[in-house]
Amino acid sequence: MATLLHLDSSALPQGSASRDVTAVFRKTWEEQHPEGTVVYRDLAANPLPHITATALSVGSVDPAEFTDEQRAAYDLRVELAEELERADAVLIGTPMYNFTIPSSLKAWLDQVIIMGRTAGEKPSAAGTPVTVVASRGGSYAPGTPRESFEFVTNYLEKVLTGMLGLEVDFIVPELTLAATVPAMAELVGKAEASRAKADEEAAAKAKALVARLAG
Repeated sequence: MATLLHLDSSALPQGSASRDVTAVFRKTWEEQHPEGTVVYRDLAANPLPHITATALSVGSVDPAEFTDEQRAAYDLRVELAEELERADAVLIGTPMYNFTIPSSLKAWLDQVIIMGRTAGEKPSAAGTPVTVVASRGGSYAPGTPRESFEFVTNYLEKVLTGMLGLEVDFIVPELTLAATVPAMAELVGKAEASRAKADEEAAAKAKALVARLAG
């Protein structure tokens, strides 16, 4: 039985494109693999603590000498690392906030990246497939005026593959603000097409992953 680790990071509990598309992926996954397991973290509703000096230094301290604060920091990082290591596939939903990822997702990354374990020469979850739903209010695609402002997929591709050794695939619903921003009214059709494509990709990638893991 395969395990899916599902992370959402949008601050919006409803009306979030990234949440809606990850929901399509997860629904398809569960329909295709009802006996599987889903581990879910809503990083916005239940945010993880940002990394601290204590959390960064516990690796150099003898566990027998941990203070309560050090033990709590260590245990959290181990819990997150084990969730990643046990996952057969990972699903991440992230909007673009101020050209990059939400701080709630960055907190998860900072906590779960442990040199010598999940990161380093032999990352413990290397090869695990990750599907990232990266929504954005406008368009930052190649050739657009704001192409150089894209720090979501560029950053996540580097950190997820380069540090954690994961196999990353992106779904990018864009122009999500077209329906509510008058200046973007002429882009509503393109926004709807982008969203429909994202939903189709989410369902297709979920089916493909289930079939791959079953094989």
